[in-house]
Amino acid sequence: MLIRPETPADLAAIGQVHAAAFADAENPHRVPVEVGLVDALRTGDAWLPALSLVAERSGEVAGHVVCSRAHVGAVPVLALGPIGVRPESQRAGIGSALMHAVLGAADALGEPLVALLGHREYYPRFGFEPAANFGIAPPVPEWASHFQVRPLAAHDPAVRGEFAYAAPFMEL
Repeated sequence: MLIRPETPADLAAIGQVHAAAFADAENPHRVPVEVGLVDALRTGDAWLPALSLVAERSGEVAGHVVCSRAHVGAVPVLALGPIGVRPESQRAGIGSALMHAVLGAADALGEPLVALLGHREYYPRFGFEPAANFGIAPPVPEWASHFQVRPLAAHDPAVRGEFAYAAPFMEL
């Protein structure tokens, strides 16, 4: 497996990854919102090309993760998501590899923290903790129980306040 930045040739495969990873079994013809979210982020000013990574396995794109620009108050931070792996490739370490790679890349770029809305039992293995532990509030109060933060080396504990996602997240 190879983790690398996305290229223009990967765009269709990335859409297919998220369509399969987030498919609705009860409504298989519905296009998952994650597909449109990635496309909307890619065309906006929150897009960070160095933090859109694919997992390539046997020459095929098997997974994708992206971090985009977000803010805590006026401080630039990152929002992680979506992250997706093709169903036939799940439980093979691809999602974990993508997560470690994007966190390492974000840290190397000097980013202070990464936030996500996700499963409370899964993401702590990557160093995520409840955002409230850091004085960071989600933009929607009902998200608080699943809103998590991963501080990176450049993290400043004085950065506190409300988290603001890029516009495409709030337009879902």
